Amino acid sequence: MENSEQQVYTVSDFQAVCNQILETAFTGVVVEGEIASYKVNQGKYVFFDLKDEQSSVGCFMMVYQQRFPLEDGMKVRVRALPKLTNWGKFSLTVQAIQPVGEGSLKKSFELLKKKLAGEGLFDPAKKRPLPDRIEKIGVISSTQAAGYADFCKILNERWGGLTVLTAHTQVQGMTAADQIIRALKYMNERGEVDVVAVIRGGGSADDLAVFNDEALVRAIAASKIPVITGIGHEIDESLCDLAADVVASTPSNAAQMLTRDRREVKSGLRADVNRINNLLKDKIDEITEVNCKEIARVADEIYHKIELIRTEIAGQNKILAQLNPENVLARGYALVRGDVAVGSDVEIEMAKRVLTANVKAIKEK
Repeated sequence: MENSEQQVYTVSDFQAVCNQILETAFTGVVVEGEIASYKVNQGKYVFFDLKDEQSSVGCFMMVYQQRFPLEDGMKVRVRALPKLTNWGKFSLTVQAIQPVGEGSLKKSFELLKKKLAGEGLFDPAKKRPLPDRIEKIGVISSTQAAGYADFCKILNERWGGLTVLTAHTQVQGMTAADQIIRALKYMNERGEVDVVAVIRGGGSADDLAVFNDEALVRAIAASKIPVITGIGHEIDESLCDLAADVVASTPSNAAQMLTRDRREVKSGLRADVNRINNLLKDKIDEITEVNCKEIARVADEIYHKIELIRTEIAGQNKILAQLNPENVLARGYALVRGDVAVGSDVEIEMAKRVLTANVKAIKEK
């Protein structure tokens, strides 16, 4: 009698209920294991088993979701949804996949590098130099990372006065590549910057794996705006570096390559003044020997030119002084660093103080 009162499901209904329970329990799960029985059917569907020493689970994904070369034996991390198929088999529907571990990362790197190089994606002839005059820089990075802070610090120290448009993205993990691609697309569509800098400080091979994502590498190579990368440390090499127009060894080095050093500019101006003065003196001496009667007139002309040059140099020095962030702070302005969002702590740098404040409200201007 008890059994007759239990709900009876059709097979399809039971399968649907199981999937509903799985979807409720797991909105998404990340699983790590080794690939086995990897295969692609009809050029569209990817099947493989994910296993460890004791267990194995089947996985399915579309071929366009595969952003890294895969093969049996590779250790990977997948973000997936668990599912009971119509054939009664439990499997993982993969949403994203990424190699992990030095061996798998290196193997995937070499396979993809060979593929893209064969397509000419890294051809040096396609590289564009940095613009001669840079006024607006697009930056794609995590604004909370030390590498971003170093980049901004070097920019201000060396020149200042530049317009920086920053797109905050993750720079590691499975969602980072798509975020960076969207930021790069946004900057290309807006067309407001002279160059785009993709920067990220140092990290482990797993941390930097996002910069070997095939879709991201292709997006950098296809950018209409010149791209400079400053990823990791000097010894680190990514496929994004190979696809970029210009490669910097670190975020700080990228900032150096994008700016002139105001101290070098001042030194060059002083050297130019001395050189011009010496040339003029030599010319005066020469004219004096040839025709003493013309000295007064020629000297007036020469010294008039000197005054013009000095005026121009004074103007240049004034511009440099205006661009100096310390002078701006001295006039009562402040520099705000941090994530400007309600509830966040920000750092406020004044001429003689550095404050830490909490953002209570934000009002659009």
